[in-house]
Amino acid sequence: MVVAVLVSGCASHHHHNHQAGAKIETHPQKIAPFLWFDGKAQEAATFYTSVFKNSRIITSNPMSATFVLDGVEFMALNAGPQFKFTPAISFFVKSDTQAEIDYYWEKLCAGGEPGQCGWLKDKFGVSWQIVPPVLGQMLSDKDPAKAKRVADALMQMSKLDIQKLQQAYDQK
Repeated sequence: MVVAVLVSGCASHHHHNHQAGAKIETHPQKIAPFLWFDGKAQEAATFYTSVFKNSRIITSNPMSATFVLDGVEFMALNAGPQFKFTPAISFFVKSDTQAEIDYYWEKLCAGGEPGQCGWLKDKFGVSWQIVPPVLGQMLSDKDPAKAKRVADALMQMSKLDIQKLQQAYDQK
C-alpha cells in the first residue's frame, strides 16, 4: 500500500508553470505552499534557503516570510501553536544521485527525525521525501518480480540507497 502511494506520489509531482503575460518578480507561480509556524517563520526561511540552491528570501517581517526554494515560492506565517505539520503533506525532492540524496537527507534531517522509505521530518516538523526519479521507474516496471524486489528493498530503508535499489532491480 505504501508503495502504491509512493508511486502515485512520484507521478503527481511534476511541476508545470503555465502563465500568460509577463512574469511578476514576487509572484512567479499562481499557487504557493503556505506554511504555518509557531513563531519560527524567519528561522525556517533562512534554514531552507541555505539548504536549496537557487533560493532566496523575498520578504521577511515579524509576521511572515516569503522565500523561493529552487524556483518554487513559499510563504511562511508566524502564528501560534494551534496547528502542527503532519506527514499527510510532504515536499518531494527529486534527487538524481546518491550524493544529492545524502546532502538533502543530512541537511533536512539535522534536528529532525528520519522516517521510512525516503521520508524525513525536519526540525520544524515539515515532512520531506528525498527520492531518486529512477525509483518510480523501477516500481512501475512491466516485470512485477522486479518491481516487488525493489519495493521489498525500499521497505527496509530509511534514507534511500540508489545502489541497493538498483541491485534489487537487477537481481535474477
